[in-house]
Amino acid sequence: MLARSLRLAATSAALTLLLSTTGAFAQKKYDTGATDTEIKIGNIIPYSGPASAYGVIGKTEAAYFNMVNANGGVNGRKINFISYDDAYSPPKAVEQVRKLVESDEVLVVFNPLGTPSNTAIQKYLNGKKVPQLFVATGATKWNDPKNFPWTIGWQPSYQSEAVIYAKYLLKEKPNAKIGIIYQNDDFGKDYLKGFRDGLGAKAASMITVEDSYEVAEPTMDTHVVKVKSANPDVLMIFASPKFAAQIIRKTGELGWKPLQIMTNVSISVGAVMQPAGFENAQGVLSASYSKDGTDQQWKDDPGIKKWSAFLDKYYPEANKADSGTIYGYGAAQTLVKVLEMCGDDLTRANVMKQAASLKDYVPDTMLPGVKINTSPTDFAPISQLQMQRFKGQAWERFGEIFSGDVAATQ
Repeated sequence: MLARSLRLAATSAALTLLLSTTGAFAQKKYDTGATDTEIKIGNIIPYSGPASAYGVIGKTEAAYFNMVNANGGVNGRKINFISYDDAYSPPKAVEQVRKLVESDEVLVVFNPLGTPSNTAIQKYLNGKKVPQLFVATGATKWNDPKNFPWTIGWQPSYQSEAVIYAKYLLKEKPNAKIGIIYQNDDFGKDYLKGFRDGLGAKAASMITVEDSYEVAEPTMDTHVVKVKSANPDVLMIFASPKFAAQIIRKTGELGWKPLQIMTNVSISVGAVMQPAGFENAQGVLSASYSKDGTDQQWKDDPGIKKWSAFLDKYYPEANKADSGTIYGYGAAQTLVKVLEMCGDDLTRANVMKQAASLKDYVPDTMLPGVKINTSPTDFAPISQLQMQRFKGQAWERFGEIFSGDVAATQ
């Protein structure tokens, strides 16, 4: 009897050990900012200042996470989205990101906007090993997994986009005289470099005038007048929304009619083309990787229907003509996809691992043929764009989907 009791005790002890060991393997893993019930996501964006037009992106993301939470969260956890205004000021960005990491203790800093702001916080976040996840800027330098393994982009790089514009001009207007107005920071200079690289040996003969502006300037009038005086027949507008609208409007007021090509980040109908004046914006070219929610061709598209219904319920005051709502929705949907992939391993290292493991992922808002792909050696999720022309009150796409891959920083 004693022997049998000892055997039972031994069996019970072994079973207990086995269960506890198995439990350890299945154990949930958390870093700061994640628990059984919550995932803290930090963000900085300019709700004020010269780039405040982008504030709608943060508001859309907040609304998207409210929708996710209302539907049970991500793997049962609610997203706590903490978003601060950095006014497009690098010192303010550093201050706000330190607050997010050290006081709010977020798991990741998601979709921080602006090349200057992200440049200012990159070394800090990488030093702290906090994901700088899906940055809202197309600077090529975010694709540098070797030196900055905690920083990953989202949208196509500015250099990739500018190369596509150069290719288009070399084919359609090889003898063009080109004037350029660009923002005097990393954002504008990245476009300038990509464009010059795309033109190659012809850059010197085709570009007749370049003029830069500062984001603190109240008006673009003098820059437009200066560039017009060189009489180019193509005007490249490497500008953020507020300034792009001013440039297009002034060009119209002067009765000057060059071919205008502007950045994808400024294609918002509501935030740029309408303030510029639809009559002034006719024929402006750009490129896109996402659908235009105001375009009737998408009225029966399942993805756009979901986006529209989301805005109606969770962000009813939004202007559907503002492309920031499309951008914010797509970026937030990508983050949720990554968090779902993380399962119960919500460590910062696993977040980066999953973000670098996206394969042919297509958010609701992407153009047909555009897919998100990442790998441990490629931190540029989107690299495809299609040319488009502004006609009436909407953009019309034309031509093929271009791939403008730019190699990762070595």
